Amino acid sequence: MAEHNEVAYTTADGNDYPAHEQTYEGFIMLVKYGSAAVIFIVAMMAIFLT
Repeated sequence: MAEHNEVAYTTADGNDYPAHEQTYEGFIMLVKYGSAAVIFIVAMMAIFLT
């Protein structure tokens, strides 16, 4: 049986945690501004199409 005493992602070669954090920050920014854009569009539709 394999020993499971080490966590694989902590010992893997090529981990780039700063790039991971940068990607996550970009995703959060996209979700934030994308949600604001959708809310704005829906609000404008409610105003001008009713």
